[in-house]
Amino acid sequence: MTPDAHQPIGERADSQPAPAAYGHAPMAPAAPAVLFSRPGEIAVVERVLIVDDHPLVRDGLRTVIAVAFDQTELFEAASIAEAAAIIEREGDFDLVMLDLNMPDAQGFAGLAALRDRFAALPIVIVSGAVEAGLVQGAIANGAAGFIPKSLKRSAIVAAVQQVLEGNLFVPDEFAAPDDAENEEIRHRIDTLTPQQKVVLGLVVAGKLNKQIAWELDVSMTTVKAHVSAILAKMRCYSRTQAVIMAGKVHFTPPERVPA
Repeated sequence: MTPDAHQPIGERADSQPAPAAYGHAPMAPAAPAVLFSRPGEIAVVERVLIVDDHPLVRDGLRTVIAVAFDQTELFEAASIAEAAAIIEREGDFDLVMLDLNMPDAQGFAGLAALRDRFAALPIVIVSGAVEAGLVQGAIANGAAGFIPKSLKRSAIVAAVQQVLEGNLFVPDEFAAPDDAENEEIRHRIDTLTPQQKVVLGLVVAGKLNKQIAWELDVSMTTVKAHVSAILAKMRCYSRTQAVIMAGKVHFTPPERVPA
């Protein structure tokens, strides 16, 4: 039975038992699910990890993602330790959906732990508790979004889609004013070194690491180190998000400096 798009997660649309999929739960995709991240550009949605200690919530989120993004491979974890082990074993994920309070990590500790170990992974908080301090704290600790569990299924899909497109998602009532958001972006860019700002400018221009290395006459290892530092300082999980953030404040790179 296809779930009601207006049904909140955690409420089963039928009485069928949840899939016996715990820890490692692939759905054996025949082809990756896709969505458009920008005109002419396709973002592949291949694998999603759901981290929540309540089986009913995991099952609800699993159904939402499986229906909205057909052929996506889904994994589940009931603790931060299990989630970390799955990521270590399986490699990259397109998205991690994380409950705010887990048995082995309260508050933002779980988010911080996963961000520290897997800085490039987009992690969204999916929480039953929703208040301004929690939303702001999640974003400050590197979350790519904050999705209330009370949202309807269709709204959760829209939120996930927004994150997969490289944007930050928070409920409208908690969205920062544009001026405040832009000021925070400028502050993060200001923490970059002059050379990192040059590299950011080249990333914004669409240059690949190999092209950046050639233009700056540095090694690929140096470029990768700069890009990693840029993403960490800007609290981005991808080059696409860094480009979007830089575009919001009309970032202009400085004159090139010696490497």
